Amino acid sequence: MQTPNKTKTFAVLTIAVLMASITLLAIPTQAQTVYMNQQEGGSVPGPLAAGISPGWREPTRSFLSFSPNPIGKGQSLLVNMWLNPALHVSRYFSDYTVTITKPDGSKEVVKKDSYRADATAWFEYVPDQAGEWTLKFDFPGGYFPPGNYTIFPGAFVGANIVNFQSSVYYEPSHTAEQKLTVQEDYVYSWPPAPLPTDYWTRPASILNREWWPILGNYPGTGYEGGGPMWDALYPDTNPMWSSRYNFHPWIQAPNTAHIVWKRAAAIGGLIGGPAGQLGTTGNPGTPSVIYSGRCYQTYTLPGVGSVAACYDLRTGEIYYEIPTASGGVTPSYVAYPRGTGSEVPGAEATQTYSVELLSISGNTLLKVNPWTGAVTNISIAVTPSLSGTTYYTNNGVLSIQNLGNSLPVSQRYRLIKWTTTGTTSNFTARIGSNMSYARSSLPTLIDFNAGYGAVTASITEGNTTGIYEGMRVEGVNLWTGDSLWNVTINEPRYSDSCSIADQGKVAVLTQEGHFIAYDLATGQQAWISEQMDYPWDSASFGAYAIASAYGMLYRFGYGGVYAFDWDDGNIVWKYTATALAAFESPYLAEEGGEMVYPFNTGGTIADGKLYTRNTEHTASWPRTRGWSIHCINITTGEGIWRLSGETTPGAMADGYLTAANSWDGYMYVFGKGKTATTVTAPDVVVAKGSGVVIKGTVLDMSPAQPNTPCVSKESMTIQMEHLHLQMPVGGQWQNETLTGVPVTLTAIDASGSAIDIGTVTTNGYYGTFSKAWTPPVEGDYEIIASFAGDDSYASSAASTAVSVGPAPAEIIIPEQATPVDYTNTIIGAAIAVIIAFAIGIAIAVLTLRKR
Repeated sequence: MQTPNKTKTFAVLTIAVLMASITLLAIPTQAQTVYMNQQEGGSVPGPLAAGISPGWREPTRSFLSFSPNPIGKGQSLLVNMWLNPALHVSRYFSDYTVTITKPDGSKEVVKKDSYRADATAWFEYVPDQAGEWTLKFDFPGGYFPPGNYTIFPGAFVGANIVNFQSSVYYEPSHTAEQKLTVQEDYVYSWPPAPLPTDYWTRPASILNREWWPILGNYPGTGYEGGGPMWDALYPDTNPMWSSRYNFHPWIQAPNTAHIVWKRAAAIGGLIGGPAGQLGTTGNPGTPSVIYSGRCYQTYTLPGVGSVAACYDLRTGEIYYEIPTASGGVTPSYVAYPRGTGSEVPGAEATQTYSVELLSISGNTLLKVNPWTGAVTNISIAVTPSLSGTTYYTNNGVLSIQNLGNSLPVSQRYRLIKWTTTGTTSNFTARIGSNMSYARSSLPTLIDFNAGYGAVTASITEGNTTGIYEGMRVEGVNLWTGDSLWNVTINEPRYSDSCSIADQGKVAVLTQEGHFIAYDLATGQQAWISEQMDYPWDSASFGAYAIASAYGMLYRFGYGGVYAFDWDDGNIVWKYTATALAAFESPYLAEEGGEMVYPFNTGGTIADGKLYTRNTEHTASWPRTRGWSIHCINITTGEGIWRLSGETTPGAMADGYLTAANSWDGYMYVFGKGKTATTVTAPDVVVAKGSGVVIKGTVLDMSPAQPNTPCVSKESMTIQMEHLHLQMPVGGQWQNETLTGVPVTLTAIDASGSAIDIGTVTTNGYYGTFSKAWTPPVEGDYEIIASFAGDDSYASSAASTAVSVGPAPAEIIIPEQATPVDYTNTIIGAAIAVIIAFAIGIAIAVLTLRKR
């Protein structure tokens, strides 16, 4: 029996699922339009008016269905009603009437118009009393006069108007009263599927509806409009895509440095010999797209050349490698076209999304088959040609068209919105809108959600390049190109690549080490941020990169990574990478502060985490020891994990991150791997009361390091650097101890009862564990060793058996007779001998004297 708390929890979850179902069921109602006259399709309800003689009369049959039955009080009841015969797609019935009688005798009447064509209707109702209810459906009759009837948009029947030259009257009908039982207790629906915490693989089961928030693909394009689901998961985040945001929603990313697999794709490392401490770097690259657990990437295959490849994200298994010389194409975007409608109203519920992998090059739209790699080449034949193509939202592209320099500037350019959906090469059929544009290109900085953009430019002294006095910021209407405002800042800008538009604002970085933000709509200054730390960051030494997500913008500097609040410009947190040894870095976190490693690159944001790496502008040889890839908590700025190497984070999805290490030429994939647990016990029958030793192992079975010990999250960096980067097993300074993972041991006796033997921790160096245990009673036991898994590993378990026999029989020694004690006799005899001996000596002495 469920406890009250468990029951309440399950009820809450059930309500959530039901509410989600209600939302989905409610979608078709938007298509049910109430028309005000017969030409738009609605019947005249009720009995025939006096004097009307229809061309023919049609009898009807009414049907009523509701579910579930029984139902719990306060739950949502789905009520369906319909008529036979059905109608033409241009017509619908008016005033379907359902009378609901409650247990207390009160009545409630619900009226609905039917859908077109199929004569169906539905609504949801929430009973508020426990007891017996009744529902009855009445069709009052419906008259359609002759004439022209409009066919609603989306009904693909080849015409917009249909003419009926004769009138018709559909006669009234009704159902019997039907009983509904409402109970006090909830009737439970399909239990919700919790998000996965263990190892899982694609495809995701359609049964697991609740998984949708983690099943996004890379890159984070194709999401438009936001809405309540977006707002709940990603507050303060722009749902339109921008390459400067470096944010990828709807996906999970790894929480540890655990390497699942790796692939060599370039040569890197120390050269050796006459090169001394110098080496070479190689870029193995990372995928440009991840869809449904498949990675799409172009790389060089020895002996073949450049190939467009597809491989498994979790294992590295190759699905195809098509030479680019033979037409292989690697996509850049993931698009999600929605299926088209049907002539049957409400049939849009049957439509789902398809997926297209796209590449746009010049006037060519390429579509890559996700399964085979086959390419559909769609030539966009348009004159004049397009420029500045931007894939900005799902299936949506913005392009600029130059109509000719002979025209005035105000008439020269057009902004064209067009769609990638479909296979037509007729560009006109793809155009969603075509408007005059006041600029030759889109603004550099764009907030698609707000509909504004901005451009920045440096102001040089006397127009002399290289001597900067300040900068100019101009606000632009994104959709017209018109200039909205213009401000001058008396501080030189750092780099336009460090400016960004988001949250209805544009923020620019100055060489004084702070940002200045302006309202995109008005040009009013929103804030001046706090200044970054002296000496390196306040001088704006850092990356030519920026990022924005979760209501913050992120700056990558030589002293650390900063997060600024979009609302007020305050520094929310700063993350520093402390140098692992003196003399390894000249950079300081702040004046008089610790030595740190620089961040001279951007980062990638997903799943509440920021991934970035250490490097510097024009990195020199020998390379700085201790540079790493870093995973940072996006909310607190705390480090989650790091791993040595100049490793660039790349595409990620499904809890896995791809990253390219230029120091060794390998692409690494971080994430959760499989494990194997073993357990053994004595294979002989042991006597009751005897102890047994239970032993086993928990090993990592990931392709990168199969059959190696599983270690704790805290030891993961040391373990991975030892296994893959030739670092000592005890860490660089031999001061680290590897710790293992917990294993739970349970015995199941002959009656099926479970006995908790205890939890032990494996040896971090060997993956072994052991536990002494004394079985309490005779019989056979199943011994189960289970590892629950964690952020690095999948769970695993194993079992063995112990058999306990009777205790050995007690050894009984027979009782012996008590021997005679001759001690006193012996003592007495000894005394007599001694006395006799003494008397003898005395006599001998006397005799000698007499002589």
